[in-house]
Amino acid sequence: MSDTLPDTLPDPLDDLNEGDEPAILQLPLDAWHRARGGRMVPFAGYEMPVQYDGIMAEHLWTRESAGLFDVSHMGQVGFTGDGIDAAGVAKALEAVLPGDIAGLAPTKIRYSLLLNDEGGILDDLMATRLPEEGAHPFGEASHYVVVNGATKYDDLSYLLDVLPDDITMNLMEDQALLAVQGPKAVAAVARLIPGVDALVFMTAGAFEWNGHPLWISRSGYTGEDGVEISIPAEAAADFADAICAEPEVKPIGLGARDSLRLEAGLPLYGHDLDPETTPVMADLGFALSKRRREAADFAGAQRILAEREDGPAVKRVGLSVAGRQPVREGASVVDADGAVIGRVTSGGFAPSVGAPIAMAYVPAALAAAGTPVRLVQRGKIHEAAVVPMPFVPHRYVRAGGK
Repeated sequence: MSDTLPDTLPDPLDDLNEGDEPAILQLPLDAWHRARGGRMVPFAGYEMPVQYDGIMAEHLWTRESAGLFDVSHMGQVGFTGDGIDAAGVAKALEAVLPGDIAGLAPTKIRYSLLLNDEGGILDDLMATRLPEEGAHPFGEASHYVVVNGATKYDDLSYLLDVLPDDITMNLMEDQALLAVQGPKAVAAVARLIPGVDALVFMTAGAFEWNGHPLWISRSGYTGEDGVEISIPAEAAADFADAICAEPEVKPIGLGARDSLRLEAGLPLYGHDLDPETTPVMADLGFALSKRRREAADFAGAQRILAEREDGPAVKRVGLSVAGRQPVREGASVVDADGAVIGRVTSGGFAPSVGAPIAMAYVPAALAAAGTPVRLVQRGKIHEAAVVPMPFVPHRYVRAGGK
C-alpha cells in the first residue's frame, strides 16, 4: 500500500501496525473553512466545519439551492492487481463485499458493505469500476472505493489481512473530496466543468478543471441531486472559491449534512451501522446482489441469507416523534411495562419536515409502518410511530429520467 502526505503531517498508515488512531489532522481546506467563519470541531480524526451560518439555514439552503460539503476526511482507495486484470481485482473484492462488483461496467458505481465473517457491517462504501488506465486520474487502479473517514484505517487494516497479496491498495491522501449537493448543484458545477450534467445517478467520469484532473460521480449522501468531486488537494481551495462564486452555492457544514442524510433515511456508520448489525437488520438488502445471494459466496452469507428467509430479530426503522422535542441517539425504545426493547441510533429535528424524526432498531414485529412505539430519553417518555423512509423524497437524476 502507498500514500502521499504533506511533510508536516504524521503518516497515518504508520498507526495501522499498532492498531492506534492517528492524531487529529487538518483537511486540505482547513484554512479556507476558517477564513469563511466555519466553526471547526473534531470529527473522524480531522478538524471539520460543523456550521457556518447555522445548521437550520444551511440545511434549507441545500434543499432549495446547492451546498458545498468538504468530505475530504473520507478514504479514497485505488485497487490494483499485480499481474491480474480488473476481473481478478473484482473477484478479490467480492470476498468481502456482497455486491456484484464483477458485473460493474466502467464508470458505474455500486453501494456496498464491508462485512466480517459473521455478516456484521464493518463499513458501508461506494465502489466504482474505473475505465482503462489513462482514462482516469488514479494511475493503474482498476477500482476506486470511497470508505467512511471514521473507519478508513480499520478498513485498510482489515483488507490488508484478508485480500490476496497480489492486490495493491493506494490510499490517496493527496486527493481532496468535495460534494456539491442540491437541486441546483449540477447546473452550477457544469458552468465550471462542461459535460458534468451528462452524468446520471451512480455514474462517474474523468474531467478537467484549470489543468487539474478530476474524477466526478453523480452521487452524494443528502438525498438530493449532486456530484462528488475527487480533486488534487493542491487545487481544492481554488475550486472551492470558484464554485462558491456561483450564486446558487454556499459552504455547508457537518451539522446540516447530518440532518440532510437523516431526512433522506440514510444510515451513518458508527451510529446506525456497526459490526453487530447485518445488512438485513439494517434494511439494506438491496446491497445484496442477486448473483451473490444465489452463489452465497460472500462473508457471513449463511447468517445473512437465513435472516432474509426467516426475518431478522430487529430491524432499522424510521420514526415520527410526537411534539417538538427531538429524541437523540441513545434513547431507548420501551414496551408497555417500560422494558427496553430497542434503541434510537439517529435523531433530531428535521427542518424540511418541520418535526422531530429518528431512526431506531426495534423488534421485527414492531417494524410495520404505523406501529406506535414509546421512547425514553433522560427519563422522559416520547410517543412515536414507525413511518416509511425516506422522510423526504430522494431527488436523484437517474437514467431515463426515472
